[in-house]
Amino acid sequence: MTDVSFYHLTRKTLEQALPELLEKTLERKKRAVVMTGSNERAESLTQYLWTYKPDGFLPHGNAKDGYANQQPIWITAEDERPNEAAYLFLTDGAQSAHIETYERVFDLFNGNDEAAVAAARIRWKESEKAGHTLSYWKQTETGWIDATPPRS
Repeated sequence: MTDVSFYHLTRKTLEQALPELLEKTLERKKRAVVMTGSNERAESLTQYLWTYKPDGFLPHGNAKDGYANQQPIWITAEDERPNEAAYLFLTDGAQSAHIETYERVFDLFNGNDEAAVAAARIRWKESEKAGHTLSYWKQTETGWIDATPPRS
């Protein structure tokens, strides 16, 4: 089954946390799809990743850019995998019907939004029921810690 990791954003915004995780993805020589809640959000993240770091950028694209099969990071509001990505990043509560086609899924949710936390709990239970391997990552002052609860 797929490894599904839930990232509880409490200290950093999605815009701060996502680039770090995508950099690690590329270091591992993996491709990624970032699935957002809307086309507007996809475009916003696409633009942000060009400028988030003064001395570099993450190679990425979206439907406006084209050449999906050549993009190491594909940003979309659609449930698609045109770049044969191994990793899927779910943001803004986006959900995929194709989790099992990925090696790893990152479900990033806003821990300061009660509705987002409640929705993430539902997604956790659904992923658990589907038999995926689950982990829960919590932000601390020094970074991420694995706070996965023991399996019952």
